[in-house]
Amino acid sequence: MIIDHDVPESLQYRPDKVTLDESVQKAKLALLNDIKRSVYIYRCDLGGCNGCEIEIFATITPVFDAERFGIKNTPSPRHADILVYTGAVTRAMRMPGLRAYQEAPDPKLVVSYGACGCTGGIFHDLYCTWGGTDKIIPVDVYIPGCPPSPAQTIYGFAIALGLLGQKLHHKETVEQPGEQAPLLYEDVPYKVRTALEREARLYSGYRMGRDITDAFFGAMERGGSVLGNVDELIRSEPDPRKAEVYGKLRDDLVSMVVTDEQRDADMRRAMELVVASNKNVARAQASGTLPAGSAEKVAAATRIPQ
Repeated sequence: MIIDHDVPESLQYRPDKVTLDESVQKAKLALLNDIKRSVYIYRCDLGGCNGCEIEIFATITPVFDAERFGIKNTPSPRHADILVYTGAVTRAMRMPGLRAYQEAPDPKLVVSYGACGCTGGIFHDLYCTWGGTDKIIPVDVYIPGCPPSPAQTIYGFAIALGLLGQKLHHKETVEQPGEQAPLLYEDVPYKVRTALEREARLYSGYRMGRDITDAFFGAMERGGSVLGNVDELIRSEPDPRKAEVYGKLRDDLVSMVVTDEQRDADMRRAMELVVASNKNVARAQASGTLPAGSAEKVAAATRIPQ
């Protein structure tokens, strides 16, 4: 049974409540949206019966295992993301509670734990208590109970961290029989792909090398002439460093896919074309039917590619 005293409110001393700046409030909202994987918690006892502490310790044991949600305990408020206040805030523990709040870095969340922490509980009107955590500092999450169970504790932290929203919006994907993940650049032979990726990462580093090979393989799979697409990629690249790497990859590609026999055969055909063209040019020059400047054009058209 709770008995209200008859002392007028004007004769009772009430401490000034901590107020937050607008920038700190915005940072706290960003923290609520972003910190969803791991969080460090500092527990601050402001005059409780130790019942809440027993339940908190039970929450972090392997039975309930709050750490599977990324909730970890820290011995210092300087490393804490969330401050958990228990107890009815006695006069002796008011200043230690404020010091813990001031030492914790912004943005931070405050959880008022248990009936005493939320409202003061049965000690709400006692002469030596302030009657709850929110009488001295702003509170973000209330976890009521005398004391709260470990399940309630995890639920309250899930609310604070947004874990509950993740669970509610979770979608389970079940792999169907015979289903296979699509492969990137499946038209490019595996050995060619791995060799070119290795060379590109040696030239440009791991991350940039992957971007370069993605563009290179995309040009190879575009359709039509592979070397033609690669040459177009080299010509259209504004960065000379990337263009140089593309050129080296092109040379490596040619060395891997063009055999010595094919290269010799191409060389013989090119030489035959040059010899035949030279004979035709000489014959035309002797007869006087070759226009001026045509010899240079024919020679340029029949030049052997390097």
